[in-house]
Amino acid sequence: MDKPIKDQYLVSGFLVFFLIHGMQIGIGILGFQRGVVKEAGYDGWISVLLAGLAVHIIIFCIYLLLKRANGDLISIHQQLFGKWIGNTFSLLVCIYLISLAAIVLRAYIEIIQVWIFIDLPTWVMALIAFGLLYYVVAGGFRSVVGLTFLGVIIPIPLYFMLLMPLEFAHFINLVPIFKHTISEIALGAKETTLSFLGFEILLLYYPFLKDRQFTQKWAQLGAFVTTLVYTSIMLISLAFYSEEQLNKTIWATLTLYKVVQLPFLERFEYIGISLWVLFIAPNIALALWAASRGAKRIFNMNQRITLFFALVAVTAIVIFLPTRQEIGLFGEWVSNFGFYFVFAYIPLLVVIQTIVMKFKKGSKGHENSRTM
Repeated sequence: MDKPIKDQYLVSGFLVFFLIHGMQIGIGILGFQRGVVKEAGYDGWISVLLAGLAVHIIIFCIYLLLKRANGDLISIHQQLFGKWIGNTFSLLVCIYLISLAAIVLRAYIEIIQVWIFIDLPTWVMALIAFGLLYYVVAGGFRSVVGLTFLGVIIPIPLYFMLLMPLEFAHFINLVPIFKHTISEIALGAKETTLSFLGFEILLLYYPFLKDRQFTQKWAQLGAFVTTLVYTSIMLISLAFYSEEQLNKTIWATLTLYKVVQLPFLERFEYIGISLWVLFIAPNIALALWAASRGAKRIFNMNQRITLFFALVAVTAIVIFLPTRQEIGLFGEWVSNFGFYFVFAYIPLLVVIQTIVMKFKKGSKGHENSRTM
């Protein structure tokens, strides 16, 4: 059992809804349709629903792991694999979280460079982000939660703007359903991985929740709303674009904003891009907090020091990804690692933990019988 967190650092259990949902809605939602349609075509919305269902199952597995261990992922690894091997696995997870933060930041900078400021140097945005993110994350977990709460509430009007392209939609595109095989639909679900990633950080902030054992309903609700949002945007995109257009459009959601025309504003996509920072900032901040928290637990260091090194790593990665091809390759690596970590490794941990618990229980019962 870990040392209990002081009450002043804990947050209300219902905020798990915002932490789960806020972490899943980010840069991926701007262009997730392309990869899904390549695999599942007009059945892509089924792939999104399938991915959402898988997320609900994994959240159940995560709570099972955490309740049994009465700690976080670092504790689980140490209990199951010992200090050295367990800490090595935990360090790999920290590196993954740093990579996740880096790809989100780099992808957003790329959008700014392509759509608004073509000649903007990457390093300028990276250094600005360094200072702002250090300020937020160094304020502690409650500060990050506050940013995530605002990142969910403030941008809500952006969702309603996506309904305006329905004027030009053709929902006849969606029928007949199940034109693709189960394997193709499953591959489409896998393509949404990067968009849905982030909820697994629950493994690290679980000890900071009040009445943590009763918060699963809020986590599941957050994942449900995320699935609802992604499915709705997928349906709108499939009705608005042709399959060929979706295969060629990198940022399909962002391009939908070009249809939005207001009496006082023509290029609404510029507003959308600017406000999207409210979506991606919590993604990056929460991933950095989790990585620095994990490193603090592993190396027994001050978290502000580990945060500084994590931000240096993120900044270096962002600067050394200059082209779309390199960004895509790095994003694919992060997505693949995240997919196997979340949908393969976490269920495997549940199995290993169950075996270890039964073995310890059997050994303890055997020792008790010998002493009687």
